[in-house]
Amino acid sequence: MFGYVRPSEPRLSGEDKRRFSAAYCGLCRTLGERHGLPARFILNYDFAFLAILLWPSETGPVLRRSCPVHPVHGRDVFLKNPALELAADCSVILTWWQMQDALNDPGKGKGKYRLLSKGTRGAYRRARQYRPGFDRTTQEHLQRLHRLEQSGCATMDEPADAFAQLLAGVSNEVAEPAKRRILEQFLYHLGRWIYLVDAADDLQEDFASGSYNPLIRRFSLENGTLPEDAKETLALSLDHSIRLMSAAFELWDFGVWTPVIQSVVYEGLFLVGRSVLDGTFHTAVRSRPGNGRKEKL
Repeated sequence: MFGYVRPSEPRLSGEDKRRFSAAYCGLCRTLGERHGLPARFILNYDFAFLAILLWPSETGPVLRRSCPVHPVHGRDVFLKNPALELAADCSVILTWWQMQDALNDPGKGKGKYRLLSKGTRGAYRRARQYRPGFDRTTQEHLQRLHRLEQSGCATMDEPADAFAQLLAGVSNEVAEPAKRRILEQFLYHLGRWIYLVDAADDLQEDFASGSYNPLIRRFSLENGTLPEDAKETLALSLDHSIRLMSAAFELWDFGVWTPVIQSVVYEGLFLVGRSVLDGTFHTAVRSRPGNGRKEKL
């Protein structure tokens, strides 16, 4: 995934920030323990948010553990639990197939994808054994997305739907029927939002390289820039997805994670979408302490 799903920190208490950081670091440790050191390099905010959505009702204790990135003071972490394991497995599978898709795209650079693909091959094989159903549906939806891209699909909705269906497939791994249905709706609209935000973020790069981008086709662009009326149309579509996400969110009690999810759904996604459309997203990420890069493959 892509690193766009970020909480709005001003909305969070100190305890909420500590808890979110512990989930992020807990997922990093779970990726390493479950799938090996190279798998830790795929960690991003999106996958940590996925773990929070999947979290059981009991959070478990926050513990201090050593960290290779912070060797002196260590980090607060949640130890692995079913939600972290599921998020880790799905993260590896999704990242693997996105890399394979990128390696088949003539307009994309290949070096970083080849390197990471080679390093995570063993992790993918383990994750596939744990989650064969999600691996199968991920391939099916990415194949559909590839066909749409190859045909030069001129709408935003069809390719966005393919990616949305892919992310919604994580919900099939949830045992509780009511939560499964709610997460299916939430993750579908989150996936649609991510796909379209990423298309807007990559627009200039895709235009220059000749890679498929649904916004180029949808708005018949003659350069890599969206005109104001197109930005307004896209913003309305993105905001509609967020509102549908929020409707699903309100149907479930997410316990102590409620403030974090609220900060994402009711502010964080709007802020990221706006900054991508006005071209300030990367500057904003670099200006935040501890965020020296965009979290994206």
